[in-house]
Amino acid sequence: MDPLARLLDGPRARDAFLLRSILTPPWSLRIEDRAPLTVASVVRGEAWLVPDDDAAVRLGPGDVAVIRGPHPYTVADDPATPPRVVIHPGQRCATPEGESLSAAMALGLRTWGDRTDDAAGATELFTGVYEFEGEINGRLSRVLPQRIVLPADAWDSPLLPLLGEELHRDAPGQQALLDRLLDLLLTAVLRAWFSRPEAEVPGWYRAQGDPVVGAALRLLHGEPAHPWTVAELAARTGVSRAALARRFSDLVGEPPMTYLTDLRLALAADLLREPDATVAAVARQVGYGSAFALSAAFKRERGISPQEHRAAGFG
Repeated sequence: MDPLARLLDGPRARDAFLLRSILTPPWSLRIEDRAPLTVASVVRGEAWLVPDDDAAVRLGPGDVAVIRGPHPYTVADDPATPPRVVIHPGQRCATPEGESLSAAMALGLRTWGDRTDDAAGATELFTGVYEFEGEINGRLSRVLPQRIVLPADAWDSPLLPLLGEELHRDAPGQQALLDRLLDLLLTAVLRAWFSRPEAEVPGWYRAQGDPVVGAALRLLHGEPAHPWTVAELAARTGVSRAALARRFSDLVGEPPMTYLTDLRLALAADLLREPDATVAAVARQVGYGSAFALSAAFKRERGISPQEHRAAGFG
C-alpha cells in the first residue's frame, strides 16, 4: 500500500457532514466550524473563497477546494458581500447576530439554502466536512497548505456527479456510502493536486518514485507492525544500510525509523478512536509489544497518553 493510500485508509469519514446548498445573490457564509478538513465544489454558478489572511479565490463549476481547519474563512458570491450566515461548530447556522437559521434554511434531505427551486442566477454548492480530527488525516494535513483549489480542467473523475446523485437518496446504509465516496473524492483530488507543478509536494510523496526509497516506503506502509530495522530494509531494497539511511533522509526528510515511529503512532491514534479497541490490541496492530510500550511512545511523542487521546476524541 502506498503512503497516500495508507494515510486515508482505516477509520476515516464517519457520519461526515455532506450538503447541497442553493443560494441566490447576494449571499455570504462565514465558516467558523473549526472542522479539520473540508471539501467544497461549485456545481453551478460561481463562488469566492475568501481567507482571512490571503487573497480571494474564484471557484467555477467543477472546481474543487480542500480547506484545512481550524481557521475561519468566508465563502460568498462576491468578496465584498458581508456575511449573512455564520456556520458554527456542529454545522449550526445562525445570523451574525446569533439568531438560528437551521430550520429556516433547511430545504429537504441534505439540501440547504434560500431557494427550493433551480432559480436563474442561483449558485449550487457541494460541501463535505470531516468534523472530527482523525490522526491519519491529521498527519496528511500537516503537509497540506491552508487551501488547495483544483480547477475543473485539471482532473477527470465521475465522483462529483455520483456524490450529487447519492445526496438525494435515503436508503439503508446511505451515510456509510456517502462517507466512502467523500474519502474517494478527497483521495482523487489530492492525487491530482500532487501531480501539479505548483503543488508543494511532501517528501514522502515524491520519494515514491525513487526505486530504493519508494520500495522502502511501500514495505513500511504495507507491514507497519513488522519489526523493521534499517538493515532489513536495506537488504530488502538491495542497498547498504548507509546508502538507504542517507537516501531516505535526503528524499523524505527524516530517517527510516523516525518515519516508521510516526507512521505507527498515527495509525494507533486513529485506531484508538474505535469504541471497542483496547490499547493492547492497538499496540499489537501497529508493532508495539505491549500496551505499556505503546503508551510510553505515545506519551513521549505526542505529550498525552493513549487514554487521554481517546477521551479527547470522544469528548
